[in-house]
Amino acid sequence: MPTLSADVASERPAALLQATDIVAGYGGAPIINGISVTVGAGEVVSIVGPNGCGKSTLLKSLVGNLDIISGTVVVDGNDITRLASAEVARVGVGYVPQVDDVFEPLTVRENLEIGAYLLKRSEIPARLEHVVSVFPALAPMLSRRAGKLSGGERKMLAMGRVLMLQPKLFLLDEPTANLAPAIADSLLSGRVRSLASTGAGVLLVEQRAKAALAISSYTYVLSGGLCRVEGTPTKLSESSDFVESFLGGTVAQLPV
Repeated sequence: MPTLSADVASERPAALLQATDIVAGYGGAPIINGISVTVGAGEVVSIVGPNGCGKSTLLKSLVGNLDIISGTVVVDGNDITRLASAEVARVGVGYVPQVDDVFEPLTVRENLEIGAYLLKRSEIPARLEHVVSVFPALAPMLSRRAGKLSGGERKMLAMGRVLMLQPKLFLLDEPTANLAPAIADSLLSGRVRSLASTGAGVLLVEQRAKAALAISSYTYVLSGGLCRVEGTPTKLSESSDFVESFLGGTVAQLPV
C-alpha cells in the first residue's frame, strides 16, 4: 500500500509527543523499524493495523517498558528515550496497558489513590474529585472492589487511575479488547474523548480501526513493523486500498 503524506500538518497542534525513527523489539530483534509519531495537546491520535504489526510494541517502547534500539522520544521538550517507566510518569506520561490495568483486590477508591503515588497526601482528595467529575460513573462505585467491575467499568477505572496524576499525554493500549461492541463504542466516543477534552494528548492503539478513526484527528497505520500510511480520517478515506484492506468495506462506509 502506498504511503500517504502527512497532510495538513500545519493545522495540527504543536507536538506534545515527538517519537522519531523508533526501532524496538525483544532480545535485540526489531519488531518495529523506523516509526515516527507525533501527538499534540487535545488530540486523539490512533494507531491501527493487523495483529502482530507492532502496535503494542511501539507503546511499550515509548513508556520505557521496552528498550529502544534506536530513535528518540521527546515529550513536552523532555528527552525520555531511555528513561525508566517510573521516570516517564514523572514527566507527565500516563500509560494504560491492555492487561493488568487495575488492582482487583482493592476498591475503586483505593485504585485511584494508588494512581496518585507521586502526589502529596493533601493533594489526593482534590484530584479524586476531579477524576470523578471526568468519569461520573465512578462515583457510585468508589467502595466496590475492582475485581467486581464489568469490562467497561474496569477500563474506565484504569483511565481514571492514570488521570489522578493529570498527565499531559495518555497512551492507551487496546482499551476495547474483549468488550461488547456497544460498550466498546461508548468507551471510545465518551471516555477516551473525555481525556482529550482535559487538554491532554491521547495516543490510542486500537484493533477496531473504523471506531478508532471515528474519534481520531490523525491516524497511523502499521503493517509488518512499518508505518505504511498516515493522515487524517478525511485523507485516509480517499484511499480505497486503505479502506478495503483495514476497514473491510468501501470508501463510502468510512466514518469521517
